[in-house]
Amino acid sequence: MLHPKLAAFNRTLEALFNEVDEILEDEWGDSFSLNPNRPEWGATDNPEMDGLFEIAPDFTAGFGSEKGRGYLISLRAATLDNVTPEQLEFLMGSAAVLIKQKLPEYFPGRELEVVRDGKMFKIIGDFSLGEV
Repeated sequence: MLHPKLAAFNRTLEALFNEVDEILEDEWGDSFSLNPNRPEWGATDNPEMDGLFEIAPDFTAGFGSEKGRGYLISLRAATLDNVTPEQLEFLMGSAAVLIKQKLPEYFPGRELEVVRDGKMFKIIGDFSLGEV
């Protein structure tokens, strides 16, 4: 069972990623053909389960990372088409920019930033829960 403040943080983070998923689907959802086993965007209650893109935060303790702990920005395109490394990099960069722009809206007063950590983008900063 999660602490209520951590659960609230996770819900807010999920809402942020759902909004970014919607923007990516609107902008680039027709860039590749959808995997035939994947529902069309908006067909489920969970944006991670439908449409071309699956974008999610993955917490990492940051062992071996110069940037330390944070949430990796995980992006996957649900397609059987060939997605080049350059195309994936463009999509990941676009998602990172959107998340960076929206962090203050979803987490006002928190010092959070999006940085490059190796080949991935990561959200780092103040993940404190305050008084527990």
